[in-house]
Amino acid sequence: MTEPLVLVPGLMCDATVWLHQTATFGGSRPVQIAEHGLSDTLGAMAERILDLAPPRFALAGHSMGGRVALEVMARASARVTRLALLDTGYEALATGEAGEREKAGRYRLLGIAQRDGMLAMAEDWARGMVHPERLADASLMQAIHSMIERAGVAQFEAQIRALLARPDRTALLPDLRLPTLVLCGREDGWSPLSRHEQMARLIPASRLVAVPECGHMSTMERPEAITNALAAWLAS
Repeated sequence: MTEPLVLVPGLMCDATVWLHQTATFGGSRPVQIAEHGLSDTLGAMAERILDLAPPRFALAGHSMGGRVALEVMARASARVTRLALLDTGYEALATGEAGEREKAGRYRLLGIAQRDGMLAMAEDWARGMVHPERLADASLMQAIHSMIERAGVAQFEAQIRALLARPDRTALLPDLRLPTLVLCGREDGWSPLSRHEQMARLIPASRLVAVPECGHMSTMERPEAITNALAAWLAS
């Protein structure tokens, strides 16, 4: 039987992020999209996935979903046949000024959501999440804005708490001895290529893919390129 595939969305995202991949792979294998609900730790999100997933599965996570995928690996690596980490990270919140800047930036967005609504927050947040040339793509931007608006303020606040309390998984990476795809948009301004290059160096059986003319929302910005990379990973 073809291995099932579990796809993990990131911050404020849902199955919309994985539409192209679900349509492509859903005809040949079971595909499950993780739902985080109001979980406010990455560990709780990982436990939710493990409770609902098949006994063995391929696992791909985008953005915060990549961090959740690492939490799955920390808990039940024997259940995962292969791993894909997209536009993501592995380190804890930085100490000092860098960490305070991240915290302030996240709470600034939460303040906009609470005061002006989720759509206003989405319009602010998304400007830095896609390649600058895609900002004029009305269809893409509307899809992103609508997805974020659907999630709601309570989910946004819970996921901010989860990300600010994220564990450091640097020590886990050398132990990931399974086929692993490390992918990001070459122009990802939130989780840069340099971070993914370091991840790929630390993970023994990894392959690095940088998608040109692509920002952080890679699965929606360049769906065909991401699907092609995932197809090669699933065949490896």
